[in-house]
Amino acid sequence: MPEPTAPPAVAATNRGWGRVLVLVYGIFALAATGRSTVQLLQKADEAPLAYGLSAFAAVVYIVATWCLARPGPRTTPLAWAAVGVELVGVLVVGTLTVADRSLFPDDTVWSGYGAGYGWVPAVLPFCGLAWLWHTRPRR
Repeated sequence: MPEPTAPPAVAATNRGWGRVLVLVYGIFALAATGRSTVQLLQKADEAPLAYGLSAFAAVVYIVATWCLARPGPRTTPLAWAAVGVELVGVLVVGTLTVADRSLFPDDTVWSGYGAGYGWVPAVLPFCGLAWLWHTRPRR
């Protein structure tokens, strides 16, 4: 009778290039948190949807940063989800802000595919997903 094999270990997403990725996600977590906090405290009534989306982006960046920095059986699937939500968010919000500027009277982190941040928000989820794919356990 063959012996059961243990499930593959979780790969370290926080080593090598993963450290750079965690750093960039951390910077964006701080930037989005700061931006949304100031916007919501000073002028929430002017563009509540845009500022709420910036706060949502901040939460997504915080979760992605934490999960990429602390790989494990629970955090790695959550990292996949957070980075996936980030990708969908930047594509949807980016497309909506390009198609109809009046939908968002003020910019969010993801407006114009992250143009206000040098388009890093448009590139970052692809880098995150590529890194998660690269470090996935092999069966």
